[in-house]
Amino acid sequence: MQDKHLQYTETDYLIIGSGIAGITAALRASETGSVLLITKRTTIDSNSNYAQGGIASVMSDVDTFEDHISDTMICGADLCHESVVETIVRSGPDAIRKLMDYGVEFSKRPQNKTELDLGKEGGHSHRRIIHAGDITGHEVKKVLIQRLLERPNVTVKEYHSAVDLITSKKVGHNKENTVLGAYVLDIKNHQVITIKSKVTILASGGAGKVYLYTTNPDVATGDGIAMAYRAGARIKNLEFVQFHPTCLYHHEAKSFLISEAVRGEGAVLRLKDGSSFMEKYHPMGSLAPRDIVARAIDFEMKRTGDDCVYLDITAKSKSFIQARFPNIYTECLKFGIDMSTGYIPVVPAAHYFCGGVASDLFGRTNLKNLFVCGEVACTGLHGANRLASNSLLEALVMASNVVDVAQQIVKTEKPPLFDLPHWNTGKAVDSDETVIVSHNWDEIRRFMWNYVGIVRSNKRLERAKRRIDILKQEIDEYYWDFVITNDLIELRNIATVAELIIQFALHRKESRGLHYNIDYPESDNEWLEDSIYENGKFLEGALL
Repeated sequence: MQDKHLQYTETDYLIIGSGIAGITAALRASETGSVLLITKRTTIDSNSNYAQGGIASVMSDVDTFEDHISDTMICGADLCHESVVETIVRSGPDAIRKLMDYGVEFSKRPQNKTELDLGKEGGHSHRRIIHAGDITGHEVKKVLIQRLLERPNVTVKEYHSAVDLITSKKVGHNKENTVLGAYVLDIKNHQVITIKSKVTILASGGAGKVYLYTTNPDVATGDGIAMAYRAGARIKNLEFVQFHPTCLYHHEAKSFLISEAVRGEGAVLRLKDGSSFMEKYHPMGSLAPRDIVARAIDFEMKRTGDDCVYLDITAKSKSFIQARFPNIYTECLKFGIDMSTGYIPVVPAAHYFCGGVASDLFGRTNLKNLFVCGEVACTGLHGANRLASNSLLEALVMASNVVDVAQQIVKTEKPPLFDLPHWNTGKAVDSDETVIVSHNWDEIRRFMWNYVGIVRSNKRLERAKRRIDILKQEIDEYYWDFVITNDLIELRNIATVAELIIQFALHRKESRGLHYNIDYPESDNEWLEDSIYENGKFLEGALL
């Protein structure tokens, strides 16, 4: 990769990530400036695309904002920020109507085709899940992408992977640390592009691939969290990793989620002998919040020695199942499982990060001109455990909120007059030992699953810390010695995120929500605050 191949470009808005948050932000941003959206695979590839359940919002007369707020707060184990919850929940109906205006067709009730068919999921007191069959994320993204491609001032770059954010501090300007753009790898042409932007919006999703078993696609490697942290952004509540209770267990299946909506329609979790068990753990049984269900499954699997538990929806008719869950039904059939007549084998898998880059209700971070939205952000909505289907709601609302503020910067602030420095490869050479990348990737994911998973202990966390310290040193040396590739970028990022998760998990001396440590099995009100980490240390009682 020689200097003659380097490229330089400028834009008003640089948006990193093509999930629902990124595309929604791009649509709004295109009304006030030029937009460059980059994504490291195709535009359709993201966690959002695989969201089956739907979007939680109050859309019926029997439901109330107060009930949705209460459900969210209870699920979040007292760490949700109530003002944030209220604002996002009350913004839900407008966000849904905006999607319908774009052309998204949500499922209607079989008995009344003019009314939305509202589903129910774990932790919800009412039916409030707006969905498009059981492929909601895909249907929403498909329409949003169509609308995005109609905008003449939007440029979409597929197979472009962000390497690092460019800050004023890094380029030698000592004023308030400001994000000026990013270095981006053009994967297919093996070129690093320098992008200068007035505003940078991270919408890069989560980091499920940090774990061995995950419902996430391969792109979920925590790039945004890692880049933001390296640039000096505050990271918040990263100990709270949500493990979805029901990922399909089959040796040929890869990361296929069995939606919580299946339990919302009456499916029951059972052991191999057919006995149900969730009533022992929570009054809501199989519809308990995800942290409780995932831990219960983990405990039962360890107690019995079984490789999985089972989901039983055979009480519903075949016609109902095929109509309500056509994609899940078809996918299960590929593996010889007829969910209308038999049980679905399931196990928990890493699913969603409730923590992320600390932001306010407008996506602002502690770095000037850097905004975040979607799973990469930690707004205070989810607290210690996310209520089902609140993620797409947050993505839609926050993407609009971000642009409300960011457009003022684009309209009024003048970008720095100086050009940003080109990417410098130094003495890096092409690597002939790529096996090191795959080996380190595999090792990180395995010890994160074994030591920093659903149930943790001080001993396991310390063991994980020793391993990541060694691997981080190896990876950093490799990163600077060899020409970067997308695989190397992703490895560096999952190592950074893994190190952060371990630090956060060691820091919180209690069990709360998704963070369960057998050495501190109870919640402690002295820890009733956010964990905030910046430049290698935790901030005491700090608020953004």
